[in-house]
Amino acid sequence: MKNLNPPLTPHLKKEGESRVAYKGRFAPSPTGPLHFGSLITAVASYCDAKAQHGQWIVRIEDTDIPRIYPNSEQHILQCLDAFEFESDVEIIYQRNRLDIYDAVIEQLKQKKLVYACECTRKMLGSNHIYVGTCRKKNLDFQDQAIRVKVSDQALCFDDRLQGQHCSNLSTDLGDFVLKRRDGIINYQLAVVVDDYLQGMTHVVRGADLLDNTERQIWLGQLLGYPQLEYMHLPLAMNDQGQKLSKQNLAHALDIHNAPQLLAQAITALGQHAVDLDQPHKMLAQAVSQWDIQKIPKGTEIHGIFE
Repeated sequence: MKNLNPPLTPHLKKEGESRVAYKGRFAPSPTGPLHFGSLITAVASYCDAKAQHGQWIVRIEDTDIPRIYPNSEQHILQCLDAFEFESDVEIIYQRNRLDIYDAVIEQLKQKKLVYACECTRKMLGSNHIYVGTCRKKNLDFQDQAIRVKVSDQALCFDDRLQGQHCSNLSTDLGDFVLKRRDGIINYQLAVVVDDYLQGMTHVVRGADLLDNTERQIWLGQLLGYPQLEYMHLPLAMNDQGQKLSKQNLAHALDIHNAPQLLAQAITALGQHAVDLDQPHKMLAQAVSQWDIQKIPKGTEIHGIFE
């Protein structure tokens, strides 16, 4: 296994060197308003961190600037206020950190772990597995996508909720893009770098991101980062059997109904019910009762969700 040692270049320091046994995060993307599925993730990540006397950190993952939905960042902040979540450190926005991600890509270039790719979606067709068409072309990086090389080996991790999950990136996906030809930094790279720089130890998120995890572990290994602990939550489904998502037009969280929605999210996670009160008191009660063994098994939660 190749890795970049020491991790990152000297001028890219970890942000906040305080030793905390548990650091978790809630990292929404402003491609639409937060919905009930987002609330479940926020509650679970918050309770899991606080139940272990850890820190809970909010990060806005907005590198895909063209897809930012108008006023969605404002809605995220309004929801955090209404549900009385509070980040333990200042909220960061990934769009302000593009130079950091570019510096990491430069390291990968120097180690010849990435290459330029001229393939377009039209050229690739419907095949979702990239077969390494440009790997040996030695194309100039200017105005091309940048792909990272993967190896033909099984990569496994033990999810705290879903159990062991494995993928062979070479046969399941192929070399994947870190930076698009239009200059947009890929989510996979940004999240790995920021998790490292912010000192994250645990990731709690939806099961729709489960298949991203091996890619992120692979990048972390190449960069010499410590591996994180993962827990992927079952997804709240609508009455048509679709996951609640922005694409499926899930309703935006109603900040005027915060206590009731918070109680519903806690119950959806299989936890003991909390008293209907001010949100911060409800969260404190949920933390005191937190038990991941009670979270519904599998990757879906069915109920009357909108």
